[in-house]
Amino acid sequence: MKQSRATIRYAKSFLDISVEQNSLETSQKDMLLISSICSSNKDFINLLKSPIIKTDLKVKTINQLFANNLSDITLSFIKLITKKKRENLLPEISKSFINLYKAKKNIKEVVVTTATPLDEDLRKDLLDYIKQATNSNIELKEKTDESLIGGAIIRMDDIQFDASVSSSLKHLKQKFSQNLYIENY
Repeated sequence: MKQSRATIRYAKSFLDISVEQNSLETSQKDMLLISSICSSNKDFINLLKSPIIKTDLKVKTINQLFANNLSDITLSFIKLITKKKRENLLPEISKSFINLYKAKKNIKEVVVTTATPLDEDLRKDLLDYIKQATNSNIELKEKTDESLIGGAIIRMDDIQFDASVSSSLKHLKQKFSQNLYIENY
């Protein structure tokens, strides 16, 4: 989904304010919470997008929902965008903020798909190797897919390294399916 200019601007502004107020880590946790609530609670999204519900009621409801869970700076930011009639952008703003935070902290998301779950030693070795190779902090997400048979698929940004047994078998099958025998030779 393409993000609007307003979404990116609000996220960047909130990031800048968070850095200025020395509350970047708290703001990150708050935005992760908001993002997870937005993705799991359709009623909350409907509240944000509803043109029928008045702004004051939205601010009051958001304050009641998040008063104990979010920092003051995040609550103030949400109240501001609500008063500016941009509360419907909150899910995208939270995602943009998370992406900007990761870029600022040089955090790369790496997805590792294996046939069986990784053990601690292998996970640590893999993390160390990727950190050294990319010179970045790594956020590792693990997936299991038994159809791989063995090996792993490692995906980071637009790069995919496929060292799975099933992929090797597919390549082998393609090579064997080529008819190298030439008739009438």
